[in-house]
Amino acid sequence: MVFAANELDQWKQKSPLLSKITDLNPVLWLNPNLKPFNELPDLPISKRDIEEAEQLWQRFAPYLVKAFPETMKTNGIIESPLRKITMMQEEIGRVYSTIPGDLYLKCDNELPIAGSIKARGGIYEVLYHAESLAIEAGLINKNDNYEVFSSDKFKSFFNQFNIGVGSTGNLGLSIGIMGAKLGFHVSVYMSADAKEWKKDLLRSKGATVLEFAGDFSEAITAGREKTIADPKGYFVDDEDSKHLYLGYSVAALRLQKQLEEQNIRVDTDHPLFVYLPCGVGGSPGGVTFGLKQVFGDHVHCFFVEPTHSPSVLIGLLTGEMEKVSVQDFGLDNRTEADGLAVGRPSKFATPISGHLISGIYTVEDDELYRLLSMLVNVDDIYLEPSATAGLLGPNEVTQSNYMENNGLDDDNATHIAWATGGALVPKDDMKRFYEKGEKLMK
Repeated sequence: MVFAANELDQWKQKSPLLSKITDLNPVLWLNPNLKPFNELPDLPISKRDIEEAEQLWQRFAPYLVKAFPETMKTNGIIESPLRKITMMQEEIGRVYSTIPGDLYLKCDNELPIAGSIKARGGIYEVLYHAESLAIEAGLINKNDNYEVFSSDKFKSFFNQFNIGVGSTGNLGLSIGIMGAKLGFHVSVYMSADAKEWKKDLLRSKGATVLEFAGDFSEAITAGREKTIADPKGYFVDDEDSKHLYLGYSVAALRLQKQLEEQNIRVDTDHPLFVYLPCGVGGSPGGVTFGLKQVFGDHVHCFFVEPTHSPSVLIGLLTGEMEKVSVQDFGLDNRTEADGLAVGRPSKFATPISGHLISGIYTVEDDELYRLLSMLVNVDDIYLEPSATAGLLGPNEVTQSNYMENNGLDDDNATHIAWATGGALVPKDDMKRFYEKGEKLMK
């Protein structure tokens, strides 16, 4: 549905920021419902759940080394580097405005197997499902060596089961690649904005791709209905999945270790800011939940969405969560940031994020391309357009009243832009992205 003009006016009276949002202007929203860590209500997951998720990753490490040799150097752990990007910080200061403190890039664009942050949640949920089926069938227990998951016996067993997922691209890649490798039949229901190369790659890995002319909501609804109708089907539900969320949350434990290794302090006098590109809200929500469990009030997490697809922002701003979509407010949900082209936010993740995130800002597509070419020029790092969205976060936050209102020191802040994807982008596509950004810089 689309709200009638009088209904839209009523919403705008309740939430004046909606006028700028519906006019497609970039905005910064500071969350009035942010809770101090020690005042959080009961949430559907806990730190213990994160620790158990990390244990599952450890159990599957021998299998991942065997099935994906590129994980050998990390002993089967799927993790990305944390890089200080001083030159990019200086370039952003030159083009936009100076960033006090230090700027880092969390390089999930380099995550093995799937090349994006979706490797965390998507691969985790497939592994969780595979383990559950294998234990139920008496094929394995949690003390065994999980390298046996690469055997023909296990592949034949999983071949009788189906996995479905709705995706704009990257989640589908993680589910398709992992599921097919284990032996599952995988069906990926892809929205119109999904890139052609992602569909081709999925097919080459053995997944079935079903294309839809509509957006993410149409693809995920169709995929859910079709998969659930199959007695041996399992649907990875990006709108309502605890297991995806937990897979993402483990990133916080890994980041804590990386910060310690680089002697980066996080405390009252040294605040940590993390900027997370956001589509349906599961991956940034899971990472935020984990970071809050580790760093409490010393970490400040901001989501970033395209101006045409601010689904989580609208859900939180109105208080309607997943009950409203961007289309209800007259937005078209069309963006070059395909991984962020989501009209309706996650039913599971959004209410939790409403207690945890410091705010959300929106960004225009052209800015994503400018940032992409800038990062190539100064640091030779290649990202998908959507993955550059977090790089503007420090400017947005330090130019607002957030730091002052919270008594935070700009100069001692550590800023981390979460780079969510890019490693698997074909060279010709990346060249086009770069050239578009260069034209926009002139």
